[in-house]
This record gives sequence, C-alpha cells and structure tokens, in this order.
Amino acid sequence: MQGLQHTTSGARLAPPPRLTAAQRLGVLPMPNLAWTPEVERETAHLYEKVKGIIPPVEWPFHAPYVKAINDLKRERNAVILAHNYQTPEIYNCVADVVGDSLQLARLAGKSDADIIIQGGVHFMAETSKLLNPHKTVLIPDSRAGCSLAESITGADVRVLRQRYPGVPVVAYVNTSADVKAEVDICCTSSNAVKVVESLGVDTVIFLPDRFLAANVARQTKVKIIAWHGACEVHERFTAEELQRYRADDPSIEIIAHPECPPEVVEVSDFAGSTAAMIDYVKTRKPRRVLLVTECSMADNVASETQGVEFVRPCNLCPHMKRITLPKILDSLVYLREEVTIDPALAERARRSVQRMIDLK
Repeated sequence: MQGLQHTTSGARLAPPPRLTAAQRLGVLPMPNLAWTPEVERETAHLYEKVKGIIPPVEWPFHAPYVKAINDLKRERNAVILAHNYQTPEIYNCVADVVGDSLQLARLAGKSDADIIIQGGVHFMAETSKLLNPHKTVLIPDSRAGCSLAESITGADVRVLRQRYPGVPVVAYVNTSADVKAEVDICCTSSNAVKVVESLGVDTVIFLPDRFLAANVARQTKVKIIAWHGACEVHERFTAEELQRYRADDPSIEIIAHPECPPEVVEVSDFAGSTAAMIDYVKTRKPRRVLLVTECSMADNVASETQGVEFVRPCNLCPHMKRITLPKILDSLVYLREEVTIDPALAERARRSVQRMIDLK
C-alpha cells in the first residue's frame, strides 16, 4: 500500500516528506530597491555609523537593501547573525547579533526568532543549527566555505583514532558537523588551552589548525598532536611583514589572531580571538593599532571606536565575502539555502559543542 513502509514486524506509516522553509512559510514579493527620499530618511541613522568607512557615493546602492532587509526581518520574525569578518554594511546596518562564531550561535539560541540568517561561512551556519535545532537556519550563499573546515573530514578523524588509540580529540569550532560528531570536545581560539587541559591527559589530538595547535602548545604542558590545516587568511601573515610596520612606527600596537603562525604571534603585543582583539582595542584604545586578521574586522571595530588609527594589512577572506546584502535579501524573500543536518549526526555533533559550552 502506498505510504506504508513494510518491516518484519508489520507495517508502519512512512514519515511525511520534509518541507523546505519556502514550502512551509511561503515566498514573499521582492521589495522595491529604488533610492528614494523615504529610504534615505529611514536609513540615515545607520549611515551615521558607517560614514567614515562607506563613501557617500556608495550608500545609495546599499541603503535600499538595508531598508528592505530590516523590514523583512520583522515580517519573517528573523534574526541576522554577522561574524566580525562581514563587511561594514552587513555588520553595522542589518545584523542583530555580531561576534565570533560561537558567540553568534549561543546568542541566537536566546532569540525568539523563527529564522536565523547566518552572515558567515557554512560551518558557522551548521553550528547555529546544532544549537538551535528547531529553528530554520539559512545561509545566503552555501558556497561560503572555510579552508580550515574543508581540510578534514569525519573519516579523517576516525583514522586518527585508530592511529592514536585512547587519545582524546579536540576540534576547533571551525569544523563541519561531520567532524564535530567524531570528536570528544570542541574549542574556540579563546578557550583552547582551557579545553585541552580540562581533559586531564598528557596528550591530545588537536585539529584542524596547525598554527592554533602550535600556539596552544606553547601555553600548556600537554603534548599536542596537530592536524595540518590552516586558515588561508592568517597563514599569509609573516613576522618580517609585522617587523617592517614596527620599524616604521615603534609605537604601533600589533594584535594577532592565534590562527597566525607562531612567529607572527611572537612578535605581536597581544594575541587572542576576534572577540578578545576587539575588547583589547576598546579597552586600551591604542593611538595606532594593526589587527593581524581578516581586514573587514578593522573596518567594523573602527566604526565602534573613536580616536584609534587602524593600519590595515588587507588579507580578505574570499568565503566571507560571498555573503552580501543582495544575497541576504534573497534569503529572506525566497528562504533558499536552508541548512539541514541528519538528526543522528546532529545529536553526536551537538554533544561535543555542548561539552565545551558546559565547561566552566
């Protein structure tokens, strides 16, 4: 009989086909995207936040999208999460929550929104879905990947476990759900040392970033077995490059992300996660600062910090830059690019993330 699945114990109703977000919630008409006096008036307060970064000639292109997105968010009961590497018009003008990857997923869970739009890369959208399984999670461009996340698979983790039996595995959050499902616990760049030492062992496998692993190893007595992945943005920085900046201006303060090579961290004044880097600038307010990370972050911190001159060595993340205002609007109108994870895999992956969150 159609609609039944036959088993050795009889017959049971087959589960209904899973509906997409567009099928459940419907498609909306595309808003008018003309630059009008009304758009100018309703977005003026937002342009004030970015006028030092976005030239006036560019704002008439961005503003209609900004207004349309903010209007549709209310209609859809949606929330937009923007990573610190998103462009200023996204980070400052349409995002509801900004931060690093874990901050975004945590804070999204506290929202009563029905839809999460992920302004970031794919592993971040997966993490948001893991921690918010009953919400609809959309990513404006599913091709927004990550060199770290793509450097390792769940199958690779299983091979590592065979090679090093009994050695616990720590995964940076910059990994796919498939990898998270195979490891013991996740970490961020800010709590990596704490996570490694919490396991109470003398050796751990740390993946996938070899530079973060090396920087963690300098701060702990635990032996680190590292995977060989790297962030294509941070691995390009060199100590020689930073020393040239310092030679030009000895007063400059250099702040590096721990995904950079250890020799880059060594010649920096401070190293920390994107959230820690932002806090450093806002708290200390150095006269002149160089952020050794993806260059859109300097734009975003500059829009929130007065009296600090930012030197911008511009290493762009091509994956982050796939997310644009037009694509965010398409997500809200058409509800495409929904992130789904097999429930059995999601349960295992969620466990490794939750262990990190629960770590005091």
